[in-house]
Amino acid sequence: MLETSADSPVPVRVVSEAIGDYLSRLGAVWIEGELSEVTVRPGAQMVFMRLKDTSADMSISIMCHKSVLESMQPLPQNARVVMNSKVSWYAKNGSLSFSVKEIRQIGIGELIARLEALKELLYEEGLFETDRKKELPFLPKAVGLICGRNSDAEKDVVENAKRRWPSVRFEIREVAVQGAAAVVEVSAALKELDEHPDVDVIIITRGGGSFEDLLAFSDESLVRLAANCQTPIVSAIGHEKDAPLLDLVADWRASTPTDAGKKVVPDMDEELTKIANLRERAKRYVQGRIDFEISKIQGFMDRPSMKEPLTMISSRLEIITNLRARSFRSTNSRLWLATEEIASFTSQVRTLSPQATLERGYSVVQKADGRVVRNASELTKGDRLRIRLAKGEGTATSD
Repeated sequence: MLETSADSPVPVRVVSEAIGDYLSRLGAVWIEGELSEVTVRPGAQMVFMRLKDTSADMSISIMCHKSVLESMQPLPQNARVVMNSKVSWYAKNGSLSFSVKEIRQIGIGELIARLEALKELLYEEGLFETDRKKELPFLPKAVGLICGRNSDAEKDVVENAKRRWPSVRFEIREVAVQGAAAVVEVSAALKELDEHPDVDVIIITRGGGSFEDLLAFSDESLVRLAANCQTPIVSAIGHEKDAPLLDLVADWRASTPTDAGKKVVPDMDEELTKIANLRERAKRYVQGRIDFEISKIQGFMDRPSMKEPLTMISSRLEIITNLRARSFRSTNSRLWLATEEIASFTSQVRTLSPQATLERGYSVVQKADGRVVRNASELTKGDRLRIRLAKGEGTATSD
């Protein structure tokens, strides 16, 4: 460790040599990445390249002897490799490079094994569970579209969506969809669209391709980012046979870009047909109710009481008239019987009354105090007597 201060600095040469000594202790390391910018100059023995990290926007410069590169020819474009390299520090100009001793291309079988292991890990974490998947909106305010630059996939999505719903609005982000920059650019676009206030659904799409071309869409960082997005995601990567891990965490998987364009918006003609059918059903229902009520009213009107309303009154009038006549007859009969009974009682009373006796020529003699004289011995000479006759009365004096 260098001990320096403002009063005792060290020359550039010492610092550069110290860096070289430190890096030399790192030794040889195996590095994985994607080859790009391979530069082979005519007559030169050294080849210069860049090794990119597909999950981050970063790369390093590497160089190797031409024979190292030629040993693995033909080298595919953007090949995924591992290499044994040693850090080289050039103290004179302060530059860092990696000197490669061996390059090995990662085989398809190894990549598939890695993807299967990652798939199993994500499955155990529950990222593929159906209950995590969000429903797609019926009619989004805007559709986010992540696609390649000027790609057929973009045209398929947009054209098919606009055929179904002409006024659909898109927020399109054109990015690299394969190669070292794909993961970084797709991730950045996905974050941006997920935060966009008008975007209700996001489509990530590209056309078909080889297994290596679609590797970016199985990158762990991108897959986890998609799983944590709040906006529903439609994955339309490749064709039906292609199955990147993004398909498994997406909320809906489209078999093709065309299928994705049809899924995110409803068909306007179908919706208009549904509305017309519903309107017709509503019309038939309302008309049916009206006809039913009219038939009920017509049934009421056909009743005798409604057709001849006076019939009900006249029938009741006849009943009332009969009842009144019966009442009169009953009352008169009761009055006649009562009259006869009274006459009988009157005759009996008269028969028993003293008046009847008087009418036969008898009279009633009463003293002045009103007592009836029944025996002559009750009289004394000079008593004033009152004699009651059948008609009228008179007075007398006893002897």
